[in-house]
Parts: sequence; structure tokens; C-alpha cells
Amino acid sequence: MTAPSLRPLTLARLKSTRIPLNSRAPARGIQTSTPQLQSSTLRTGLYATLLAVSTGLFAVYYFDSRSAVHRYVLTPLLRYTVDAETSHKIAVQVLRSGLGPKDVVQDDPRLKAELWGLELSNPIGLAAGFDKDGDAIDGLFDLGFSWVEVGSVTPKPQPGNPRPRVFHLPTDSAMINRYGFPSKGHEYVLARLRARLPGIFGSETNARASSRPESLLAVNLGKNKESEPASVDDFARGVRVFSPYADVLVVNVSSPNTPGLRGLQGREHLSNLLKTISEARDAPVSASSSPHKPKLVLKIAPDLSENEVIDIAQVVKDAGIDGVIVSNTTVQRPSSLADPNRSETGGLSGPPLKPLTLRCLRTLRSHLPASIPIIGCGGVSSGADALEYARAGAAYVQMYTHFGYDGVGAARRVKDELTGLLEKEGVTWGEVVRKETESLRRREEKTVERLIKEGEELKGLLDRLGERMKRETEVVEEIESAIGPLPPTMM
Repeated sequence: MTAPSLRPLTLARLKSTRIPLNSRAPARGIQTSTPQLQSSTLRTGLYATLLAVSTGLFAVYYFDSRSAVHRYVLTPLLRYTVDAETSHKIAVQVLRSGLGPKDVVQDDPRLKAELWGLELSNPIGLAAGFDKDGDAIDGLFDLGFSWVEVGSVTPKPQPGNPRPRVFHLPTDSAMINRYGFPSKGHEYVLARLRARLPGIFGSETNARASSRPESLLAVNLGKNKESEPASVDDFARGVRVFSPYADVLVVNVSSPNTPGLRGLQGREHLSNLLKTISEARDAPVSASSSPHKPKLVLKIAPDLSENEVIDIAQVVKDAGIDGVIVSNTTVQRPSSLADPNRSETGGLSGPPLKPLTLRCLRTLRSHLPASIPIIGCGGVSSGADALEYARAGAAYVQMYTHFGYDGVGAARRVKDELTGLLEKEGVTWGEVVRKETESLRRREEKTVERLIKEGEELKGLLDRLGERMKRETEVVEEIESAIGPLPPTMM
């Protein structure tokens, strides 16, 4: 049979042939779908693993009160990849977003502080300058600060000085800035403050603008660069605008970066300023005005002479101002500075500022009554620094530059170190402050007693002098009655 005759039979047989269901020869469809299924399973597992790891890392980041990720990774990365001001803005936006880490550790009872009869969970606050426009208030409170200070805020928006205007001095753990009060103005900051509050704030005199039971919210008031140097209108306006929305209003006449501003620290100008803002704070705007009255605090420079500090103390007492922050940045350049940026123009902050601030604080403390608290600010970077300020007469302390260097866990680390020091000595922060306050009161009492004693001695001396003069007059009158008027040379 020839090959062509076999073809129809072969095709017929192939068509009738069936492949057994249990055949080991895989179908084409199964061959192509098995790798896809395996790849899909692998991807799913990989995504699940990444999600679990990411969630774990975020939890560590979010709930690590000491924020090691920031301290050792993120903060140094920002510092060395972008300029100082850009790094600052990124940090503010992260904290504004609510995605910043949180201090979830409860403050030790030893740390409780008191200002004006108000209890605070700890004595560590954030100074003005970081959150200039009130964008990250709650994010900053979440980091464990019991005082957050917004500003400086100027009435009108202004850009501040040209960039670059802030410089790190890593060799000295310091910073120089010449920001010049960049501000979005009263209206913007007021809107931010109102947005945080559930309703019209201030219906109760004991309510806190911080919206937190053991914290205080402060607004730092500045003045526009275009305003007259001697004018106090910008400050009075700030007091009227922010009084219902702040626990504390800080009058900043000590920045070195606004021309003429420090001139307001002179006795005559300062007296007029403090009188004006006190009246603005106390004057009702309308019949429905809030009964809430913020504390008024003056912020001074560390570059004042001893006599200038003494003058300020007298003006503060006379004006009834509630407290003083010592101090702002310095225009001095200590010889210890080693970083190349030390020659930049502006205000120096960080550890090199600390000796200047302590000197100013001690002078002021010795001339203010114990009822007027002083808040120390300048080079606070450890629990030991905070304790040193307390023993110099400060009731509370603030930080700024160390926060920038150490990252968002700075407050918790300082609080932990301070707790350890207090525990070792068997005292509380309040006891340290009260001891210094009592010491101050005793010095005041001794001073008063000395003055009274000196006054009594002077009075006795004058009385004796008067008696002597009276006797001499009587003797002269007796002689004259006997022999006539005496010659002028004998009088």
C-alpha cells in the first residue's frame, strides 16, 4: 500500500483518539497559567511583608518618644542635603500633617512645674521662632513640650530679610539667624488659632488656649520693619487681636534683626510700651468680651549691661508685667566659637549663649520680686542645663537650637535626664524652684529690714541734728537777750 493511500485512515484514527484524563502530559493552558499563579502569589506575599514591615517601622517612628530615627537618620540627612531654612520648613510641614512622632510617655510627677498658679506637666517649653505662623501647634505639643510659643507675629505680612538668613554652626552646636520676623501676619495666625478651638474661646476664665490641661500656648508679638522704631502700636494691636486666643502674650523687643527694636528696652520707651500693652489687655472691646486675660511676658536680650537690666526690673515691677523671658539671641561672638559660619551677621543661639543668659538672669532675679517668674532660654540642651537655670532663679525653661539639632525627641530626652537628676537628689522641680524662691524672699526681707534699719538710723541722726540745732539756737537767743545781737562772724 502506497503512502498516499494511508493518509485518510491515519487522519481518521487521530480524530477518534482521546487523551486520557489522567495523562501526565500537561495541557498548554496549564503550562502557561502555573508560573503566573506562582508569580502572583509571590507578589502578594512580598506586598504583605512590605506592608507589615512598613507598619512596624511607622509604629516605631510614631510611638518612639525619643525618636531615634529622627535623631540619627532624618535630622542629619536634612541638615546635610538641604539648606537650614528648607530643612526647617520641611519639619514644620511634617508636624502640621499630624504624621510626626508623639511623646507617649507620661511625664514623671517630679517634673511638674507651676507658673502663675497654673500647673504644667513639665518645665520644658519651645521658644518662639520654630512655628512662626501657628501651623504646627498640636504637632509640637505632641512632642512633649508643655509650652509652645508661636511667632514672632507681625500685624502685616512681611517676607523678612533676604536669604540665606539662617546658618548652622555644627562645630559649636549653635546657630546664627537674621530672619527679620518673616510673618504671614495677624489675620493668618488668628485663623490658625481659631481653627484649633471648638468654639469661641474664653467663655471661662480658667480655660486654656492650649486646649490641654497642663500646657500653655503663647503668642510672640513682633513689629513690622516699616513701622516707626519708637512706635508701640504694633504691639498694642497684637495684644488686642490675640488676647482671647492665647494663654501668654510675649512682647519681643529683643530681636537683633529688626532695626531699632532693641531701643525699646530703654527705660523710658519700655515704660510707655508696657503701660500701653497692659491697658490694651485689660480694656474690654465690647460688652460680650471674653473674661479670659492672657499673661503678659517681656522677652529681653542677653547683651544688656547690669544697669540696663536693673532699670528693666524696675519698669516691669511698676507696669505689673507677669513675667520675663531671659533671653533672646546675642550679637556677641564668644572667643570659643570655632565654626566657619561664626562671622555671619545675626543673632547667635545655642550653648555659647548660655553664660550670657545666666548672667543676665541672675541680675534680673535679684531685682525682681519672687512673685514675677523668670523663664530661662539660651543654650538649654540637657537636664543638667535646665536644673542650672532653676538654681539661678528660673521657674521654667525653653529650648530652640537644641531642638533643631537633636530632632523631635529632644524634649523627651531632656525630661528623662532631668527626672534622673531630680530622683538622684531626692527632690522635685517644684521644690528646687521653691527653694530658690524662698531664698530670694529671704534676701528681699533682709534687704527691706536693712533699708528700714538704715532709714531709722538716718531718722535718728536727723532728729539728733535737729535737737542740736534747736539747742544752739536757744543758746544764741539767750546770749542776744543778755548782751544784744552778736556780730555775724560769731554766728
